[in-house]
Amino acid sequence: MAVFSYLVIDKRGKEIKGNLDAETREEALAELRQRGDLVISVNQVGILNRDIKISIFSEKPKPRDLSVFCRQFVSIITAGVPLSVALEMLGEQTENKRLAKAIVECRKTIEQGETLSHAMSLCPDVFPPMFVTLVEAGEAAGSLDVSFTRMAVQFEKEAKLRDTIKKATIYPTVISIVALLAIVVLLAFVVPTFEDVLNQLGVKMPAITAFVLAVARFMQNYWYIVIGGAVVLVFLLRIYKKTDSGQYLFGKLELRLPLAGDLAKKTASARMARTLENLLGSGLPLVDALNIVSNTMTNIYYKGALLAAREAVMLGSPLAAQFARDNLFPPLVRHMIRIGEETGSIESMLTKLADYYEEEVEGATERLMALLEPAIIIVLAVVIGTIIISIILPMASMYNGLSGM
Repeated sequence: MAVFSYLVIDKRGKEIKGNLDAETREEALAELRQRGDLVISVNQVGILNRDIKISIFSEKPKPRDLSVFCRQFVSIITAGVPLSVALEMLGEQTENKRLAKAIVECRKTIEQGETLSHAMSLCPDVFPPMFVTLVEAGEAAGSLDVSFTRMAVQFEKEAKLRDTIKKATIYPTVISIVALLAIVVLLAFVVPTFEDVLNQLGVKMPAITAFVLAVARFMQNYWYIVIGGAVVLVFLLRIYKKTDSGQYLFGKLELRLPLAGDLAKKTASARMARTLENLLGSGLPLVDALNIVSNTMTNIYYKGALLAAREAVMLGSPLAAQFARDNLFPPLVRHMIRIGEETGSIESMLTKLADYYEEEVEGATERLMALLEPAIIIVLAVVIGTIIISIILPMASMYNGLSGM
């Protein structure tokens, strides 16, 4: 999905600039026109410009930031504070700079007579479509506090999932970094010292020793190529991952990797169930809800599956039947949704699914890390052991030769 910068004039004649995510420029144009704005320009933002503007100078609000904002909003408006004053207070105390700026812009917009949902739709890089839709539903029903409470729960659950995965990966990441540094130190400083000694003694080098020494010399003489190559490779992979072919390739790898694929499926199931339950609970039609849920999916295969499900539901097909044809979601998801559709209790079934798979994600993450940690240690032992053996072998052969004299 690409990022497009736009310049529009709204219904009040005010000039508005911003960014939005869309697959194509035509899709971005359609979304802007749907808001009722006069589109002046829409241009795709380049990778370099987008990274500089978004990642470096302004951090995008995390789910935790949005959940705190929702909880504080509910507390303030239930105390009888006017909406404009509530936003002013929240804008002053919000730590995330981009979120704080968006809240201030929302306050200015509603003071001009617009709704809060419209004001938030003008900040798509901060408030996702699901957020705007739930706010709009809350405004229509006169229950903004309920909508914001639902969103708070949604973002809290999402933040918990991310924190679970992040905490579980800290230890393996630290081990990997330490292992890499240890290997670099051995190859760049320790091995060359033994090479000088072995050359002075005139010992014949075994093949494994010659290979390790060659790698050590390359690291010592061309370290800048190794570091530069690694940086360029990561940069190119990041660019490729944003292309259509890259999204399909990495999406397929994510689903097919042992253990990691199971974790990806459970994570997608938890996110889908939680988001869909919140949208349906706010009164949104299933077709519209599926469209919004598809945009929350990080794997393009799940995004495509939900869009296909939307089309099938529009034609009268049950949601569970479409999920069964795609075969991306686990059987339990399909069975629970089928029961919900047949009994008219799909929201409660989605809630149970979300709770179940959120717990499953925690367990799957712990199991994956429990297997990954010894695997990293084994790889480290093999690499360092190879380096040590490559040094010991010629010295052992030398001692054997001396003892045989």
